[in-house]
Amino acid sequence: MGQTKMLKLGAFMRPVSIHTGAWRYPGAIPDANFNFPAMKRFVQKLEAGKFDAFFMADHLAVLNMPVDALKRSHTVTSFEPFTLLSALASVTEHIGLMATASTTYDEPYHIARRFASLDHISGGRAGWNIVTTANPDAALNFGLDEDVDHDERYRRAREFYDVVTGLWDSFADDAFVRDVESGVYFDPSRMHVLAHKGPHLSVRGPLNIARPVQGWPVIIQAGASEAGRQLAAETAEVVFAAGGSLEAAKAFYADVKARARAAGRDPEGVKILPGALVVVGDTVEEAKAKRALLDSLVHYDSGIGSLNSGLGYDVSGFDPDGPLPEIPETNASQSGRARIVAMARRENLTIRQLAARVGSYGGQAFVGTPATIADEIEQWLDEEGADGFNIMFPYLPEGLDDFVDRVIPELQRRGRFRTEYEGATLRENLGLPRPGNRFFPAARAAAE
Repeated sequence: MGQTKMLKLGAFMRPVSIHTGAWRYPGAIPDANFNFPAMKRFVQKLEAGKFDAFFMADHLAVLNMPVDALKRSHTVTSFEPFTLLSALASVTEHIGLMATASTTYDEPYHIARRFASLDHISGGRAGWNIVTTANPDAALNFGLDEDVDHDERYRRAREFYDVVTGLWDSFADDAFVRDVESGVYFDPSRMHVLAHKGPHLSVRGPLNIARPVQGWPVIIQAGASEAGRQLAAETAEVVFAAGGSLEAAKAFYADVKARARAAGRDPEGVKILPGALVVVGDTVEEAKAKRALLDSLVHYDSGIGSLNSGLGYDVSGFDPDGPLPEIPETNASQSGRARIVAMARRENLTIRQLAARVGSYGGQAFVGTPATIADEIEQWLDEEGADGFNIMFPYLPEGLDDFVDRVIPELQRRGRFRTEYEGATLRENLGLPRPGNRFFPAARAAAE
């Protein structure tokens, strides 16, 4: 018999919940997105549940939706990721700390320096989610009139990855000798000047910080388009996949793993974690009632705003009780738009129904008892639809407490999830190797 596949778990926090109605749920903390004591309590609860990582999504603009929708969104204000994760590093010991950082509207030197700092501060628990920002409002905040072309964003991202990882390798692991007697702090022969000049980027280097504890922070990617899948296959160690049907997830899983193998990588070094909203009840019926109540708290103004954002196209002027019109291609997320359109066609949804679904959260959801949820999770693992999940909580703190206190023990009882962390770093807990330094392939022998 083969070895039992163990579950990997991230917590997708935005920085709290992706669900538009989460802040209005009875017993929820309405200002949790911008409430550090609450965030501290949440991350410590996740660590008590032995989660691999806390992941903070980010956006670089007040979301591009009409004010009538925006005024109902709890994500209109949230912390800057590095500030929050650095603070959370000081109140945790084991859980990974992952954040989004854009390759479209930032510079490699900034990204390399911030994540290296977070990795040192946390003792080796940082992870970088590489994103190619698609948001017209973000473009306006960075001196542009419109989004950068989709394929161009991914070409820049691929080069950006090479530069950032090259900067992390600026110093050999043994470069900082700190010899008090001789007065030598570091060995210049163990420093590399990157001197990168490429189609999109020019960066001299070296980075002014020691090599990260993990060698490189864990690399994460979430694109599902053709370009996104290829970028993930070539660079990512964790892939945040969009939630959908098990059959679609299995096809995505097989495709990305095959691309990784073709790129000369070990597919086991690429962990695929689809997103999943989890609602727990004493019975399946109670869990469904909780989900229905949650979805009912999403106003149509908010739903149509989320739909327009997801489509990259404004459908507000069409009959809300009519079908979704043909949606032209834009520079918005292509895979996200395709999923929404496919759902509308497959289920024959009106614009109003589609707005309610997208506004509330239209992806994969496990809604049931701890046992039925564990059954579904095991099926996804065993049928190679996932290596784990990026769990989304429907409301906080109750939704988080339900998962940690009820679902985690069931998974542990079945031998599918850890009872203690395996190591000190995020890489060790995910079962990922520490990358070697491309410029200093082996540490200097002690006698040298």
